[in-house]
Amino acid sequence: MPTCPKGHQSAATDYCDECGTPMSGQPAAAVATPAPAAATGEACPKCGTARAGRFCEVCGHDFVLGDPEPATAGPAGTAAAVSTPETPPPPPEATGGADGVPVPPEGAVSAEGPPPVVPVGDAGALATELPRRTGQVAGWRVVAAADPEHHARMQAAAMPDAPAIPFPAFCPERRFALRSGQVLIGRRRPSRGIEPDIDLTGPPEDAAVSHAHALLVAGTDGIWSVVDLDSANGTYLNDAPDSIEPHTPVPLKDGDRIHVGAWTTLTVQREEVG
Repeated sequence: MPTCPKGHQSAATDYCDECGTPMSGQPAAAVATPAPAAATGEACPKCGTARAGRFCEVCGHDFVLGDPEPATAGPAGTAAAVSTPETPPPPPEATGGADGVPVPPEGAVSAEGPPPVVPVGDAGALATELPRRTGQVAGWRVVAAADPEHHARMQAAAMPDAPAIPFPAFCPERRFALRSGQVLIGRRRPSRGIEPDIDLTGPPEDAAVSHAHALLVAGTDGIWSVVDLDSANGTYLNDAPDSIEPHTPVPLKDGDRIHVGAWTTLTVQREEVG
């Protein structure tokens, strides 16, 4: 078995199986290794170590690009924001304040002048501009009540075979405010869609009142009128023996009494405030 120049036996005939030496007896070519970079004599500006490459072996300083500049610390120890070339914001007078109301420039005076200053605890001249209650008319109302005199007249005028309608033993007054331009007087009848504003259905109920008996109408001059809607038993005014003409407006004044049904009287009243 061949022996290499170093005395090892090798089955291979080109290189030793144990040490790799060429079996021909020629020394193997040395593997080239990179020589360390020669020092340039440049020292690191941060730690003073001699330069051996691009980066300092001690502090890592970059000899080519240099180190990034640190951010300037703010007043509270935080990094201050680096200013960038941006468009400056518009002044407050151009965009308005926090509530959207334009803010005048500092020192400017509005065309209307400064607002009046009212001393605390003294309304000043502004107190004379406040409205006062002067007893003005607030509206009209109707008071419905059982009227024995009207009941007696209707009983006397009734036909002999007509059923008698008794006078109620107790009937409290009812008040109705006139708040719309037309006010219907009658008795409620939901099946026909009749819903009077002055509903005399009761209890007690005056059965002689028609479901759509009469209408109160407000004029443009503030005067109210009553119109009979061709009721079965008619509409009377101020104890008159004869009923008013159907579908004919009759003007009313404060204190007028409208008689409907067998015993109901409606008194028109003007409401005033003191």
